[in-house]
Amino acid sequence: MKFGVAFHTAYFGADPDAIAAYAQHAEACGFESFYMSEHIAMYKGAKLGGVALDPTVAFADPLEVLAFVAARTERILLGTAILQLPLHHPVMLAKRLATIDVLSKGRMRLLTVGLGALAGESAALSVDHATRGRRADEAIDILRLLWAGGENGVSFEGEFFSFSHAHSHPKPLRPGGVPIHVGGHSPASVRRAARRGDGWQPLGLWGDELGEALKRLHLEVESAGRERRAVELTISALSTQATPETLDKLAVLGVDRLVVTCAQADLAAARDEMSAVAARVGLSSPT
Repeated sequence: MKFGVAFHTAYFGADPDAIAAYAQHAEACGFESFYMSEHIAMYKGAKLGGVALDPTVAFADPLEVLAFVAARTERILLGTAILQLPLHHPVMLAKRLATIDVLSKGRMRLLTVGLGALAGESAALSVDHATRGRRADEAIDILRLLWAGGENGVSFEGEFFSFSHAHSHPKPLRPGGVPIHVGGHSPASVRRAARRGDGWQPLGLWGDELGEALKRLHLEVESAGRERRAVELTISALSTQATPETLDKLAVLGVDRLVVTCAQADLAAARDEMSAVAARVGLSSPT
């Protein structure tokens, strides 16, 4: 199993020294990947899971942070969990992701996308919240189309986006482009992952709920004519849940990667917690 670590500027702020230190410590601990989440436009009264969000909390742009992290690290892979895909124009996004991948020497490898739950956030970007699923499907297709495009360019005609003979360079270093994982736990996210995704990252599922969701995923993957292993499975958890007993259970379910969040407001405490996780799961110790 592979292990990633999430960084939340909502916890630690957007101080560049703190971000660099956290990413470098994660790399030294042996974590495979470094993840950033996204909120673009917050507003008073916004809630997720019934919890009110402070609109003044710093949610730094994840791709800008990942580009910064790439420059301050050497090996750790770069990921989002999640990037709100319907709020981005896919032609611009294809360019940004490919550029980060090239500048990081192929480390932009774990793009997890979702639809976004906050209608007010969609409204701030003039996106019809009700159409976000169809927008996301088109965007995934466009990203892959642009990354694969040859010397004659590529064309697309959809409900939300259209262009003719477009070129997008540079290309990601990995054949096929940046892998696209689908985040979420709804039946729609399962179908999207099975039909279009390189991976699935359910959010907030654990225990029996996770097992049932994986059964649905496997049925959808087979219905789409794909092999089960074509869709990588990534699970998010608090660092305290990363124990050998938990890993054994996740391995039985076929989990490929566990991404942990160190829920500490103090950076030094979070780094100590990260070191403890690395020791528990058998990663290397920081030098």
